[in-house]
Amino acid sequence: MSSFDGWLPLAERYDSPYFDARPGAAPDDITLLVIHNISLPLGQFGTPHVSDLFTGRIDYNADPSFADLRGLKVSSHFFIRRDGRVIQYVSANDRAWHAGVSRFCGREKCNDFAIGVELEGSDVVPFEAAQYDALAALTIALRQHYPLTDVQGHEHIAPGRKTDPGPLFDWECYRKLLNQKALDEPALVSAIAGLRVVKGVPQSQ
Repeated sequence: MSSFDGWLPLAERYDSPYFDARPGAAPDDITLLVIHNISLPLGQFGTPHVSDLFTGRIDYNADPSFADLRGLKVSSHFFIRRDGRVIQYVSANDRAWHAGVSRFCGREKCNDFAIGVELEGSDVVPFEAAQYDALAALTIALRQHYPLTDVQGHEHIAPGRKTDPGPLFDWECYRKLLNQKALDEPALVSAIAGLRVVKGVPQSQ
């Protein structure tokens, strides 16, 4: 794992300044994948503003709602557009600033050991089939490099504070796509074996 630089060829690279080194034994400690949703302005898709936010280039005057974003330094490792295009901002070896105050399996500060994936969307709009397909492919690609054991929504690691990816994210569709991709390419079976998706549900269930 140590020879992998954390940048995936399936993603378009767009470097963010908002990251730092992971603590401890990382990247061997990267065990959690966190799924989020985001749109800027809220509910508007296809704008450049999410990438601009994650790279410190956002025009705060572009929309009145952006006033609340002033001074915010936030990033994600990956962003999946509505058409399935994947953008990467931070090497997965490094710590992106996506989870905030969070806890999983007794561990605080999930940014330390998690990879963050933002889906272009909101809590009230269904996600696109292309996004689920890209997310499944990304999950498998990451698991070939990192010892991921669990996939959780932001809402699960920051309950009461966050609601994403929201009630319209189809976890079962995501699970089925992971399994289907493994069946289509047997060499990938080991890449999802034992991976727990939301609240400890194993792939085999």
